Amino acid sequence: MGQPRPARKDPDWWRSAVIYQVYVRSFADGDGDGAGDLAGVRSRLPYLAELGVDALWFTPWYLSPLKDGGYDVADYRTIDPAFGTLAEAEKLIAEADALGIRTITDIVPNHVSDQHPWFRAALAAGPGSPERELFHFRRGRGPHGELPPNDWPSQFAGSTEPVWTRLPDGDWYLHLFTPEQPDLNWAHPAVRQEHEDVLRFWFERGVAGVRIDSAALLAKDPDLPDLAAHPEPHPFLDRDELHDIYRSWRRVADAYGGVFVGEVWLPDPERFARYLRPDELHTAFNFSFLTCPWDAGRLRASIDTTLAEHAPVGAPATWVLCNHDVTRTVTRYGREDTAFDFATKAFGTPTDLALGTRRARAAALLSLALPGAVYLYQGEELGLPEADIPLDRIQDPMHFRSGGTDPGRDGCRVPLPWTAGLPHAGFGAREEPWLPQPAGWPSYAVDRQRSDPASMLSLYRTAIALRPRFGDGPLTWLPAPDGVLAFSRADGALCMVNLAATPADLPARSRLLLSSGPLDDAGRLPQDTAAWLHA
Repeated sequence: MGQPRPARKDPDWWRSAVIYQVYVRSFADGDGDGAGDLAGVRSRLPYLAELGVDALWFTPWYLSPLKDGGYDVADYRTIDPAFGTLAEAEKLIAEADALGIRTITDIVPNHVSDQHPWFRAALAAGPGSPERELFHFRRGRGPHGELPPNDWPSQFAGSTEPVWTRLPDGDWYLHLFTPEQPDLNWAHPAVRQEHEDVLRFWFERGVAGVRIDSAALLAKDPDLPDLAAHPEPHPFLDRDELHDIYRSWRRVADAYGGVFVGEVWLPDPERFARYLRPDELHTAFNFSFLTCPWDAGRLRASIDTTLAEHAPVGAPATWVLCNHDVTRTVTRYGREDTAFDFATKAFGTPTDLALGTRRARAAALLSLALPGAVYLYQGEELGLPEADIPLDRIQDPMHFRSGGTDPGRDGCRVPLPWTAGLPHAGFGAREEPWLPQPAGWPSYAVDRQRSDPASMLSLYRTAIALRPRFGDGPLTWLPAPDGVLAFSRADGALCMVNLAATPADLPARSRLLLSSGPLDDAGRLPQDTAAWLHA
């Protein structure tokens, strides 16, 4: 368990990798203060090696006031003391690499924390100063400048709060997210130079890749026009200037053999694919698949569309079921509406966890059989449900900026259960975790699942080990009844997922490699079950 794996020199490792997302604050608590840290991650590296993942993506671990889960960065070159030190991060990167696990760090280029030295200097310097040119400071509208400079909406779904904050000196500053996250001015050469230097800083410390937060939001129309009067081209989303930024970033990455994955939420497939041209980003997250309902036709359409939009630029697709912003898969798939949309999140939505778990197990095999890379959010391999957080313990600003109607994202960020019989399910030894663990959390603990061949953890571990059988070739759909997805990959490897109400016959002369649940007495695939087969 946790033994070093042979070093992999393949420069194209990222095209078919299984990448595990680590939300440090909730992964493992090494010092017992109630919050996860790098010491906790280092202690669990053998677990991650046993799981078989190829890389770890860390959500921001930088110095931060944590007004938005670390996505408000005060210093990109310093580890937040709550998590550890830079030296410890370097040890973690090296220790993971010794186990055959690469590291991907998170960069937040659209904005910084209001505690960042640049913004503090801008506040001190006053209106019209060079320091304020690094951000978007403007005078307000109205007779006395009392109105915001434009009508742009917040990027927090459901938020009715403005994206401009007025200072006592009369200037307003732009923040597409919280007031504690002022947007940077990417037309300023110092902003571009600083971020390229930050990329070099982390590549030189051994990271294999960088995830780019809110990658389509950086560039703004310099006139900052009203969105209602100037919808096209969009004044702050998916602007053409972005591509020059990412071409320059790509040159930095290529010098180190590094890779990028962008968070690009765009409805237009052709516009999306532009970010994946050979001299820009390597990959981008596939939100179409993540938000898709548990419906055979919709899933097949999402898969087809994804593969088609990646094909012209030769980029691999990415597949993800959940992340630190999204309702956990087990809960979502147990609801009447199995899709995901930030706008529809609400308190008290009923869910059937047994049904959601069956579907989540089948979805795991579906996603792991598809061509491309797979991102696995921590706790998905344990089948964790979304947790109901008491109102007085919610910390997510999305909840507060919605006026309290949105439950926020804390429910998918609850600290992991490691050992059922220990305090706080083994997350940490001393203090209560920063978010409360539900009463049933120990039943999902790693130590209980590790030895249970029927557990979600065992399913993921086995599937990741078998995944190379699918190879790196294309996907070919096979004839199947309505409600059934069936496709082949390399060397006779098949995947079949039954979403129909009636059991489905397995292909003739096929050998079962793995199934998400038991077959029925006639050897057929039941509803909400997936199987891997060899023809």
